[in-house]
Amino acid sequence: MDTTDTFAPPAHADAIDELLAAWRDARPDLDSSPLAVIGRVIVLAQHLEESVGRALKKHHLSLGQFDILATLRRHAPKGGLTPSELLGSVMLSSGGMTARLDKLEAAGLIERAADAGDRRKVVIGLTAKGRRVIDAATATRFEEARSSLPPLNAREMDTLAGLLRRWLANVGE
Repeated sequence: MDTTDTFAPPAHADAIDELLAAWRDARPDLDSSPLAVIGRVIVLAQHLEESVGRALKKHHLSLGQFDILATLRRHAPKGGLTPSELLGSVMLSSGGMTARLDKLEAAGLIERAADAGDRRKVVIGLTAKGRRVIDAATATRFEEARSSLPPLNAREMDTLAGLLRRWLANVGE
């Protein structure tokens, strides 16, 4: 059986196809096929992170700062959050969180206050300026996300979202 067509690159080959072909030549004993997905996800993640960074730059925010402000905005009706509660919703170390909170406070976007129920606790909340900035940045972020999506129909988008959800459910197990 002739298998030369099995490894023929698609009509619209990309850098990942070239990488896979190079690995097949260099190490034909290894199955490089998982890189067809993993490599593209990594490249897409890098592209998306850069795109988000460019979009948020006009609001003078990093993605990490945006995440903190957005978390506070989503929880605004319930009141502020403690640093520990914030830490649980973003991917930062406690030292990284403190540094970001200090910068956001210096910029006048958040305020720290003693918890009314337990004065030993600190609660972080948005200032009026912080709310205006995060509302504008969120609109920008949502538009950036929309414009970053591939040209798929609704069924394809649902399928893609479902497959990614399934994949994410298995991460870290």
